[in-house]
Amino acid sequence: MDELENLDSRDEIYSKAVRAGKRTYFFDVKATKSNEYYLTLTESKRRFSNEAGKFFYDKHKIFLYREDFEKFVAGLKEVIAYIEENQEDWVPRHTDDSHSDVRFEDLDHDMRGPVR
Repeated sequence: MDELENLDSRDEIYSKAVRAGKRTYFFDVKATKSNEYYLTLTESKRRFSNEAGKFFYDKHKIFLYREDFEKFVAGLKEVIAYIEENQEDWVPRHTDDSHSDVRFEDLDHDMRGPVR
């Protein structure tokens, strides 16, 4: 195994995909060279290019590091609570059992526990 293959196999620790309508969200736990875990959040949407005449995936990625988990989760909870309290026609949407619910508390816990 050469050095590049070794890096790739060590880099991705855990991955979770969440399908949500036309979007798919990927939660990927990766490791730095010093073996510190971090999270990448990727939103992927399938789009059609009229110019090329084919489908492509539009992706947006956020890197979230351990030292920011608590602040990120607190901010996300605050914004969701604001929307729930202030959106007049807010109706929580429930997904069927074929879709996964991911809570950031679970992600934070998983990163402190054993690698799966």
